[in-house]
Amino acid sequence: MKNTIQDIERIKKEFQSCQKTFAALGDETRQYLLCALLCCECKGSRVLDIAEKTNLSRPAVSHHMQILKNAGIVKARKEGTFIYYYLDPEESEIQKIIDLFSDIQRIMKNVPDRSGE
Repeated sequence: MKNTIQDIERIKKEFQSCQKTFAALGDETRQYLLCALLCCECKGSRVLDIAEKTNLSRPAVSHHMQILKNAGIVKARKEGTFIYYYLDPEESEIQKIIDLFSDIQRIMKNVPDRSGE
């Protein structure tokens, strides 16, 4: 089965919908913070707690968490004056990336072998 123009157009649209997520995940500090959140309690962590665990400043953590939140990678919950950041795997933008790469992998199976072997 050949790849169709519709397949390629779908991939282009998927890339466009993932741009904010790719940009957020492209930063090494945000990757580090995401890994730190994976080790945190499910109820979430405050910026102060994340800063202490990661040896980053509170302003730096706040800045990066806001970018991750805006990209839909983390969620935030306010309790009084505290904001708790947490991961929500049910509604994560990460699924869009998984779907994108699954589609790319499926389409690549239809690309002719060009290795010359």
